[in-house]
Amino acid sequence: MLFGVQRGDSAVFVSSQPREAYTPSTTWPESYAVAEVEFFKYIARQAPPDSLHLKCLQFFSRLVLGFSFSTYAMKTIVMHILNVTPVSTWRRRHLRKRLVFIRDSLHVCVRAKSLNHFIVGNQRFPQDINLPPDVKTIKAYNLFHHLEQQPTAYTQAIHDYEVLHEWFNRIVLDED
Repeated sequence: MLFGVQRGDSAVFVSSQPREAYTPSTTWPESYAVAEVEFFKYIARQAPPDSLHLKCLQFFSRLVLGFSFSTYAMKTIVMHILNVTPVSTWRRRHLRKRLVFIRDSLHVCVRAKSLNHFIVGNQRFPQDINLPPDVKTIKAYNLFHHLEQQPTAYTQAIHDYEVLHEWFNRIVLDED
């Protein structure tokens, strides 16, 4: 259990312990976990009954275990995609297409050495979820900033993506 204080009437809390890696020097970092849960509830209200967006997230959260990609990075990619694609395209018949799109989005982010935080600086965040105004307007934090700063981390991420791509093809596309 963590101690947290709600920031105004928003879905942002100040927490007693850092939950995300992007606030290591802050004594009382902000946590966006509640806002993320609210976002998934927002999507669920719009999603068709056979929506597989959470299954896609679960698949990639398990697939990246043991690689240099965090489950949080995969969740961030999925949230970005959910925020810009109609939820009707997450149905069972679109499963392969969605999984390939998530995989390809990871590739683009690794190559660009950039994955923007989903909430901080996101002008497209749903208005139905209350955030402090400064959270939407400040510059987005790059979750992959370490890939810019550490060449060995970037090389490892490229290698991990190539292996992950092969595994993905074997599992999802039945290719060897």
